[in-house]
Amino acid sequence: MIASGLVKNGAKVYLVSRKQSQCEAAAKELNKEGPGSAVAIGGDVSSADGVKEFVTKFKEVEKKLDILVNNAGANWGESYEAFPEAAFDKVMALNVKGVFLLTRDLTPLLKAAATEENPARVINIGSIDGIRIPELETYSYSASKAAVHQLTKTLANRLASSNITVNAIAAGPFQSKMMKVTLEKFGDVIAAGTLLGRIGSTEDMAGLCLFLSSRAGAWVTGAILPLEGGVLSKAKL
Repeated sequence: MIASGLVKNGAKVYLVSRKQSQCEAAAKELNKEGPGSAVAIGGDVSSADGVKEFVTKFKEVEKKLDILVNNAGANWGESYEAFPEAAFDKVMALNVKGVFLLTRDLTPLLKAAATEENPARVINIGSIDGIRIPELETYSYSASKAAVHQLTKTLANRLASSNITVNAIAAGPFQSKMMKVTLEKFGDVIAAGTLLGRIGSTEDMAGLCLFLSSRAGAWVTGAILPLEGGVLSKAKL
């Protein structure tokens, strides 16, 4: 969704994933949308070694970076009594540590692109479950997204003097690979749980990212922006 919005508005977008074949398939589809372009590049941001390997590879093709979107994420659902330690290790490593390490290691390229009037941008994808108490038993996920929101504010303070803004989108229900099974089973109930009666669309997510990436969002930093159709405001009558 985010890549589509950026490509349609002229950006050159690098798609990063462990699964190169899926990246290449997505890039092929996005390149039909133009006028920007999409490039598939493999990378595993769940570990320090994986981040280092990717950043080294990226620096071979680009000397600066205008926008970094930290979108990689994992979830885990399990009962309280049976919730495994591995669920915290996996989810926190990707959702939190990966965001920090990738942002830190790409900061020199963000600085190279940044100016006072047109800062470089970091956009972290958080979740409404990092704000509210989730209805499902996803203990490590909700904790990780709350951490992403706090990390966003901390990084915004650290990087402001380098003309880099850092913001987070607290996303509600969107059609994604992670949400696919959940929406298939409970999509109507989830949509009814929003004030606007639907899940998010490609345009909703792309639009907010374009705002943050454009001149309109150049004076916004350290913000956690809910994008959730009114889930957080809906009263249980």
